[in-house]
Formats: sequence, structure tokens, C-alpha cells
Amino acid sequence: MRDQAIEANARSLPHSVWPAQAMPQLECDAADSLGLTLYELMQRAGQASYERIRQQWPQAQHWLILCGHGNNGGDGYVVARLALAAGLSVTLLACDSERPLPEEAQQARDGWLAAGGVIHAADAAWPEHIDVIVDALLGTGLNRAPAAPYQSLIEQVNAHAAPVFAVDIPSGLVAATGTTPGAAVVADCTLSMIALKPGQLTGKARDHVGVLHCATLGLDTFLAGEPVPIHRYAAADLSRWLKPRKATSHKSDHGRLLVVGGDSGTAGAIRMTGEAALRSGAGLVRVLTHEDNIGPILSARPELMVDALSDARLDDALAWADVIAIGPGLGQREWAQKALKKVALSEKPMLWDADALNLLAINADNRQNRIITPHPGEAARLLGVKTAEIESDRLHAAQTLANRYGGVVVLKGAGTVIASAAGDMAIADVGNAGMASGGMGDVLSGMIAALLGQQATLFDAACAGCVAHGAAADAVARQRGTRGMLATDLFALLWQFVNPEMIQQ
Repeated sequence: MRDQAIEANARSLPHSVWPAQAMPQLECDAADSLGLTLYELMQRAGQASYERIRQQWPQAQHWLILCGHGNNGGDGYVVARLALAAGLSVTLLACDSERPLPEEAQQARDGWLAAGGVIHAADAAWPEHIDVIVDALLGTGLNRAPAAPYQSLIEQVNAHAAPVFAVDIPSGLVAATGTTPGAAVVADCTLSMIALKPGQLTGKARDHVGVLHCATLGLDTFLAGEPVPIHRYAAADLSRWLKPRKATSHKSDHGRLLVVGGDSGTAGAIRMTGEAALRSGAGLVRVLTHEDNIGPILSARPELMVDALSDARLDDALAWADVIAIGPGLGQREWAQKALKKVALSEKPMLWDADALNLLAINADNRQNRIITPHPGEAARLLGVKTAEIESDRLHAAQTLANRYGGVVVLKGAGTVIASAAGDMAIADVGNAGMASGGMGDVLSGMIAALLGQQATLFDAACAGCVAHGAAADAVARQRGTRGMLATDLFALLWQFVNPEMIQQ
């Protein structure tokens, strides 16, 4: 149910995502352009938080509000004052510091005290009965593990049975990257202020954010005039890329796709890639694989054209194809190396995945006609670092890969990141834990390659493929749950998402 609420709410979220480090300047510029003070923005943030909590938990009578020593805490003081004025019971704990509070946070604190509010120390005993906990401890500037007393407060929050509301971002979750260097609040609901941040959508975000909302605080007009640094795409966006077909279209209009891979014993990988391409609208799909795989693949999916991989057949298929996908089940022996070397000579649009990426890590090159689709382990090999370094900043890793290898990069994972060498960046706000199973990447490769053959640009094909792939998995999860989901389960529901006009009818 929680995942379904997250998915449903994604339709109402903004499409723009802003780097966390840009937010302070963005906030100042927006306030100046609209003639607002930063304290007035803080009051709007507190009001928006108060209203969201009342909407989410209308029966909650006793609120525990935890305030940090910064502007996030200032928002918490405003929430507390509004709740007290509404006749609710409020217990407020605050973290002190030798540093003075920011000016606007001090104004909010003074407003709470003037209203008759009481401030308890961070280590004060919690009330016996709490209906909702408001996390206003640490904001979007965090970049390290929370120290005392924040760490212990976060641990108390997570151990308590009351629902948790996070102001802007769950404390301990890094807004820039979605990492959790230490303890981090597990919220039921998060209200992002002004704009969405990457750390709310990728990395460990799904474990901590809960249902995500966004309050622009009346800055919509200002934000609309700014270039969008990162795009957020979800299932509702598929119609921007996938238009209804002309009634007179034929096979050649929708791409001739060559799929290369599947060494002996890995027929399943290349078969899933080929079938995913067909089910995503490819006109014709030709598979070159190990001769042992021909019978099993044809018996499972006769619509595929399957033959044994050889030099002559590869030359012929490369001339025939509009788009090439290589890598699933390919292996790394000489057979695979020769095929990849020949494919690399082509200037046609192509996708490299799986073992093609492992071979690319050994013999790196840069080309603009290619999409690569690494998972974090493959990305680490491509950049010569540890997987933990990739996961420590997924957006930076994706852009570094794009700069080094060219074209478009799909860095798979929770909150898949798509980046291009031209500087485009997007996050696919779809998917669920059921996708952590073998074969999902093979299906994704076929889908993206198929969309490339239907005249999409590399970046658009990557975005549309990732969104349709994750949305189909979400549909499976709604029917069956996440545990036990198979990659091939997506095929039964994929039609809904590669034909978005059907959903809108």
C-alpha cells in the first residue's frame, strides 16, 4: 500500500529537480524577485507543512516537533506555533548550539515563545502519547553523518510507533545524493520545499522519504523562468515520447533491430532482450547468438529471427540493421571480443549492456552514437573505482561516465539516472524492489533499443525505456507484490505503457 501511495502521488510532483547545493541561492533569488523576505518564505514553508500534516493525519491531537539549530528547525517552530494556535497539544524539543541561529530561524523561535510555547532540551523525556512526529532537525545542507544529539533523536524517531512527517527532507538523508552516511529518519511523508532535490528520488531515498510531496511556496512563476537542471520522469510522461502510430505504418517504419549476445548456456538473457524489443514495438528483431541457443529461443518466441553468430552473418546483419544492441549473455571470451570489435565499427545507433560493458572497461573508447546501461558494479569497473563510490553520488557518476564514454548513460538502480555527454540529465521516478532480480536489465536493453529504432533520440529512448520498464514493474507489483517478480512478468503488462494512449482513453 505504501508503494502504491508513493506511485500515485508521483503524478502530482514537479518535473524539475534542482541540485541541493543550488537551493540557498535559488531561494534568495526567488525571494528577491517576488519582494519577499526569507522569513516570509519560512512562514510559508511552516504553513504548508502544517496543512499537509492536518490533511495526512486529521485525528492527530498531540504533536512532537523536533527542531534543529538551523532553518529546518525554523520551519519546525512555525509548524509548532500554528498547531498550538489550532488548539493542538504540542511538545517541542530543540537542539542547541554555540552558533547563533540564522536570523529567520531566530524570528520563528521567538514567535513560538511569544505564542506561549515551551522549548524542551533535546534530551528531554518524550510524552507517553504521541500522534505524529515532525522531523525538522536537519535540512538539505547535510553532507555527513549526524552527530549528537541528532543521532540519538533520529534513532528514537525510528524506534517510535507514531507516524513521521519530514520537513523538506528526512534528517540524515543527503539531499544532494540520496546517501545516508549515518542515522537517517524513516519518514511516512516528506514535504519538499520550493523544488525537488535529487536525494529525494535516487540512492536510499525510497527507504526514507515515504510519500513525497512538494510545496513551491508560491515561487512557481520564478521557477518556470529558470532552466531545468534535472528532469524527473514518471509513467504519466510516456505520451511525450510514444505517440500513436499511423494507420498505414509497416514493419520498416518501426526499426530493424539486431541483437547480439547469448553465449552457450545464456539463451535466456538474449531471448528476453529480443522479446522485450518486440513487445516495445520494434518492427523486426534479428538475434545472433551461440548455435546452441537457436532452438530454445525460437521455440519460446518464434517471432524472433534467430541465427548462429559468425563473421559473415554479423557483417550481413550490421548492414541490414537500423539499430544494434549487444551484450546480454555475451560473455568475454574471444567469440564475444571479435563480435564487439566489429559492432564498434558501425556508426548506427546502438546500445551496449552487460558483458559488452565489461569488455568496454578493458578497451575504453568514446562515441556519441551509443547508449550504455551499467548497473553500479559495471559502472565501477568502467570508472575504475569501487561500487560504493558510484553509489555515493549517482548523478556525478552518471555524468562522469557520459563524459568519458560519450553518448548516453543509464545508471540503473533505485532512482535510475540518465545522463548524456551533452549535459542532459534525468531521474526515472518509477520502479520497485521487485526489480532486484535476474533478467530485468536484459528486458530494459531490449526496450530502449526498440525505441531507438522508432526514431527516438538516444536520450529520449533511454528515458522512455526506463520509465516504461519501471512503470510496467510497478503494475506487476500492484497485482502480485514485489517478492517473486520475474523479468518476464513485465511482458504481460508492458503494452499499457508503450501505448500510453490506451491508458488515457
